[in-house]
Amino acid sequence: MIVFACAKAIFYTKQLMNLQHYKETIRLGLPIVIGQIGVIVLGFADTMMVGHYNTESLAAASFVNNVMNLIIITLLGFSYGITPIIGGLFARRELRRAGKALKEAVVTNLIIGLLFTAIMGIVYFHLDAFNQPKELMPIIRPYYLTILSSLVFVALFNAMRQFTDSIMQTSTAMWLLITGNLLNILFNYLLIFGKFGFPELGALGAGISTLGSRIFMALAFILLLYKRKCYALYREGFRLSALRLKGILRIARISFPVALQMGMETGTFTISAIMVGWIGTIELASYQVLATLSTLGFMFYYSMGSAVAIRVANFMGVGDRVNVRRAAWSGYHILLGLAVMASIIFFVFSGPLISGFTSDPRVIATSQSLIGALILYQFGDATQTCFANALRGTSEVLSMMVLAFISYILIGIPTSYLLAFPAGLGVQGIFLSFTVALLTAGILFLLRFNKATRLVPQR
Repeated sequence: MIVFACAKAIFYTKQLMNLQHYKETIRLGLPIVIGQIGVIVLGFADTMMVGHYNTESLAAASFVNNVMNLIIITLLGFSYGITPIIGGLFARRELRRAGKALKEAVVTNLIIGLLFTAIMGIVYFHLDAFNQPKELMPIIRPYYLTILSSLVFVALFNAMRQFTDSIMQTSTAMWLLITGNLLNILFNYLLIFGKFGFPELGALGAGISTLGSRIFMALAFILLLYKRKCYALYREGFRLSALRLKGILRIARISFPVALQMGMETGTFTISAIMVGWIGTIELASYQVLATLSTLGFMFYYSMGSAVAIRVANFMGVGDRVNVRRAAWSGYHILLGLAVMASIIFFVFSGPLISGFTSDPRVIATSQSLIGALILYQFGDATQTCFANALRGTSEVLSMMVLAFISYILIGIPTSYLLAFPAGLGVQGIFLSFTVALLTAGILFLLRFNKATRLVPQR
């Protein structure tokens, strides 16, 4: 009887602990979700406004956004290297050292932002090599330059955002994202269509609005970190610490593999978008509509995945192997639930959602035919997002980079080309290839996480 009572008590204690993991992950992830809703709304608004301006602008924006998203997501991945460092310091209450790490992170991310700006500046002079429809080039070029100008501000914002997320203040970035995105939508309306005396600039107006909002969010973040009392100890560490190459290289060593992993994932979508451009303008415009819709799922997965990384990093900081695993698996269950919700929304509301982006019947028909393939890859996306972030929280990043290379470069991109052209499936084949790449990555990351967390030393 006593044995039964003890077993029962252990069972219910475990259930309560697991329930606590769900609650804590949701508590941390919800502000990130709300902030990402702002990003989703912005993406929807950008695409809708440009799409209703004309189909050529929509197709041009599709090409530029997909090329630049490769860099923007890579920059985001680079900033993720901060999480295990600052998350561990925060868990041990070493707040001045966390401020020192922030200083190193800001400098490192700015250097990378400038480097990518220079690289993409060189790419600008070779845009014709991408073989996009010639009628789109006069729209592509000025739009490209405005988005290029915003990359440094994206890198700066990312560094500060990962800092506040790592110290459990995920709502800070949320409010800045919401405010910045509202400003972006307002100036999109004014500059794309030329309202209230503003010039009618079409796609270029959307680019200028995006640049302005990114400058605003970065500067506002600096002001918050400088003024708020809750950051006093971090500011002291930031101000008094010497900037050392050793610290910068430490961040870079963790950040580069994560950046490459996310860059390779996004590269699959970017190169696929270039392939779609070889098929035609209507297909490229349709790809942009579906790519924007897919952010509805990805940004939710990314938000909860970030919460998983933060919690895993905190448990790693104190050597709690059991809760490292529980934090990851509770997060995975949440992400699977989000994948089901996203799939239902895509299936039930595909018609109204697509029509909201464009009135061109050719684009609507092509986009509608791709909904099934879009739904198919949601579960692979949720899986790889969860366990990539769990690995990031453990600082197990080198192996993650290798697995990403296998999944996205060796498998994803060739599959995309083979299904689109030799197999004759066109843009449908390109979307089907995403399922193959994402599911492969998800399974490999999961297996690696299980192996890595068996080796976590208990303290």
